[in-house]
Amino acid sequence: ARGSERLSCTVFDEKQLAAKGMGGVLAVGSGSQNKPRFIVLKYSPASKAASRLPAVGLVGKAITFDSGGISIKPAANMDQMKLDKTGGITVLGTMKAVAELGLPVNVYGIIPSAENLPSGTSYRPGDIITTFSGKTVEVQNTDAEGRMILCDGLHYAVKQNCEVIIDIATLTGACRIALGTYMAGLMGNDEKLIKQLQRAAEDSGEKVWPMPSGDEYAEEMKSKMADLKNIGSKWGGACTAAAFLRQFVGDAKWAHLDIAG
Repeated sequence: ARGSERLSCTVFDEKQLAAKGMGGVLAVGSGSQNKPRFIVLKYSPASKAASRLPAVGLVGKAITFDSGGISIKPAANMDQMKLDKTGGITVLGTMKAVAELGLPVNVYGIIPSAENLPSGTSYRPGDIITTFSGKTVEVQNTDAEGRMILCDGLHYAVKQNCEVIIDIATLTGACRIALGTYMAGLMGNDEKLIKQLQRAAEDSGEKVWPMPSGDEYAEEMKSKMADLKNIGSKWGGACTAAAFLRQFVGDAKWAHLDIAG
């Protein structure tokens, strides 16, 4: 592609993930013979001035197939779960566009990827997983796997000193219940960034709707056995999922797009 000489690509395999301590990605991919990968694209702008700009991290969920794992999904519509990599594909396409347009921006595209299948080696409800950040997560449902890989991706963006982090994921059925199939849920910790994304959606013909993910939702994600648990109550699932992710972005300006609808 035009401009691709300014794109670098690094792919971490299972052994490298283990060495780095990316326990979230490893846990989700542990049941499959197709081992997890962690893809990092880095765009280096031609302008020296642009290269000194604060870095932006785009993090996309790429579950190549999501059966739900041990907490297996119903058979109906499971064939559509090959689409659970849409967030990662969106990041990939965005990075390609950035390179082809030669934009004066400093951007990382971060794509944690795994296949979530049930087997004798799968991660299980009740497991305690140590994530890349060092935070521990009690697994209560293996079908809440997207946040388990995204938390490692978000912390990787923090480690690259990204001052702005945007993640995109087909994350929750709860978002689809709330908003239908017409728009994406938009959450975050910075009002200015949220408004920028709303304007970008309007300009591009997309539809987003702001939703909360504050401290009351984060409270639901606390565990008695670990730092966090990977699901909250049955209410407000899109909001509690976003509140979970918020625990991994540090001081960065962050926005989350739940595109499950």
